Amino acid sequence: MTSIALGIPGIRRAPDVRPDTTGRPETDALIDRFGRVARDLRVSITEKCSLRCTYCMPEQGLPAIARRDLLTADEIARLVGIGARDLGMTDVRFTGGEPLMRADLAEILAKSSAVALGASISLTTNGIGLDKRIDELMAAGLTRINVSLDTVDRDHFARLTRRDRLPAVFAGIEAAKRAGLTPLKINAVLMRDTLAGAADLLAWSLENGVRLRFIEQMPLDADEAWARDNMVDAAELLDVLGSRFTLTTPHRDDPSSPAEEWLVDGGPATVGIIASVTRAFCAACDRTRLTAEGTVRSCLFGDDETDLRGLLRGGADDAEIADRWRAAMWGKQAGHGMASADFVRPTRSMGAIGG
Repeated sequence: MTSIALGIPGIRRAPDVRPDTTGRPETDALIDRFGRVARDLRVSITEKCSLRCTYCMPEQGLPAIARRDLLTADEIARLVGIGARDLGMTDVRFTGGEPLMRADLAEILAKSSAVALGASISLTTNGIGLDKRIDELMAAGLTRINVSLDTVDRDHFARLTRRDRLPAVFAGIEAAKRAGLTPLKINAVLMRDTLAGAADLLAWSLENGVRLRFIEQMPLDADEAWARDNMVDAAELLDVLGSRFTLTTPHRDDPSSPAEEWLVDGGPATVGIIASVTRAFCAACDRTRLTAEGTVRSCLFGDDETDLRGLLRGGADDAEIADRWRAAMWGKQAGHGMASADFVRPTRSMGAIGG
């Protein structure tokens, strides 16, 4: 991440209000008032999902987004192209909901890859159905993949996701391994109900040659049941894993990486811990997000959103869209603010924002 020393930050703004760009330096990059430069683009392409994880979605699923309100494959690719060519994006990750729910996912990847100027094209998925689509996705330009998997216990999985589909997830992971997608990362959200099985999940990851990363649960669940005094934090996880494994030498290979990596039993295998709540890494954040409806969201926890879909469909040229995107990121807040007494959780849940 590139960092440039700047002045005092602005405040949180109402949705779809263009931030004041007074004081912004002359640069094409997506810089904010804290000198952070965004180079990692997260693109949500749907609110739909094949699971109903309790920390993400309500049991009935999220309200459907009308088809006309979703960005098309061409619109997504145009924004990816602007991000890569005009704004310096070097990593593009497609998320949801569950991106495999988009029938045109391969088209989205192919068109985006064609204009991404060498930026990595990756996917965050629950893996269900991946085994049936892996060949077309790789042919379309997919280079990396993260699979969400919180437990390898089938009963726990069914309770947590409200769906008994663990075998389908395993099938997707095996397909990705056979296809040579490396490093294959597994993302596991820390939950009180699955903490006892955390060491089993790590053992399974070591046996299967995948890289496991645990993530502290954030207040982004649609049911709004998150409570800080009941969350599993990094320190508690380390105690549990430490009863079975020796974890040493915590480090970050990339300063902008959210995961602190620990050597397992002396290495070379590692386990990552993303302590989003208790060891916030907001000061090194290099992400910008597009929602499935085409709004820029500068922070997971900032409800300010800037509409780019209207510009796309209103005849704006690439330069105008890039300028609006820069303005949105200039107003990025300092951090999620969860430690503050006046913290207010975001209006959207994780499934509606995109990971």
